[in-house]
Amino acid sequence: MPKNAFYAQSGGVTAVINATAAGVIQTARAHRDKIGTIYAGRNGIIGALTEDLIDTSQESDEDIAALRHTPSGAFGSCRYRLKGLEENKAQYDRLIEVFRAHDIGYFFYNGGGDSADTAHKVSQLGDMLGYPIICVGIPKTVDNDLPITDNCPGFGSVAKYVAVSIREAAFDVASMALTSTKVFIMEVMGRHAGWIAAAGGLAAEKEGDPPQVILFPEVPFDEAAFLARVRRYVDEQSYCAIVVSEGVRNTEGKFLSEAGTKDAFGHVQLGGVAPMIANLVKDKLGYKYHWAVADYLQRAARHIASKTDVEQAYALGKAAVELAIEGRNAVMPVIVRKSESPYSWEIGSANLAEVANVEKKMPREFISEDGFSITEACRRYLSPLIQGEDYPPYVNGLPDYVTLKNAAVPKKLKTTFEL
Repeated sequence: MPKNAFYAQSGGVTAVINATAAGVIQTARAHRDKIGTIYAGRNGIIGALTEDLIDTSQESDEDIAALRHTPSGAFGSCRYRLKGLEENKAQYDRLIEVFRAHDIGYFFYNGGGDSADTAHKVSQLGDMLGYPIICVGIPKTVDNDLPITDNCPGFGSVAKYVAVSIREAAFDVASMALTSTKVFIMEVMGRHAGWIAAAGGLAAEKEGDPPQVILFPEVPFDEAAFLARVRRYVDEQSYCAIVVSEGVRNTEGKFLSEAGTKDAFGHVQLGGVAPMIANLVKDKLGYKYHWAVADYLQRAARHIASKTDVEQAYALGKAAVELAIEGRNAVMPVIVRKSESPYSWEIGSANLAEVANVEKKMPREFISEDGFSITEACRRYLSPLIQGEDYPPYVNGLPDYVTLKNAAVPKKLKTTFEL
């Protein structure tokens, strides 16, 4: 009899993670001789630990297909890190207990670097605790910081949103600069890697085009050089548009916007760096300013998603199931760039052990010598990832997104698990 499968979404959600879910579920449904029921974890791995499973077989083919154009995580996500087996064996015993009760033989975990670490740990259950399971990680992160894969699903759509938004905002500022706002600052995500901030650079087609300043986590913040550049562009063009990554650091390596708290993965919680930069502009240069924090808007904007991103997200979900059916354990499907011009790509695979807890930062050759813009090499890398439009259907002027029933699977265990 075919084994059942467990699929879960983890970490910050994206505009296209549900497209990956659609790829997983539709492909699994096409291989019923190999995979039985697809269970989804309600709120990620927490759903497995608490035996809170969702029966995706209760969803119609039409609703599963509609996931492809629906943002966020349809089954709920979480930030929850599994500890090592030696540190908390009870977590793994509980996973096996739940998997055995529901005859689960396949595990698909859709997330970023920390999620790859979780997937790798689960993949070792067969050897460590004698429960055979095929585990495949599926890449997802707007930060675009996973190794081996050329790019990460979710990033292309955020990149498109950021480039479009800074271009449109700059038009606004330019039109008002004579008598009103002269500086606009847009804060984007990116804790350690400046990929999202770099995407703003796509809006500038020639020297002097906005954004005239990009602040990267990879480049220590130089206050004097920054202020001089802002002053230059205000003098020359009457305004200056700035994209700043939330992870910008000072010369001592400390986040400019560190808030002093940490999330479930142990990451320092970052506050708003945009208002800090804005106040610096006001105090030192006296310019009127406006600032905005893209925050969840950048990663939820399915209405302006990159077609390339949607297609890659779906293809990786499909490939994950195909790898599992082949018996490939502890692997992750990845995107391989075959050609840059014309752009072409294919799906390859990587070992989870080589992905977990490895962070890919922007190469220095992608950042201009002065540290405030992107290079042509960076533009060649980024540009294909934002190509094409894949608009969702609209009803009454608004995107028509699907909300699943998310029917609960009856619990079989008498015991509960405390997180």
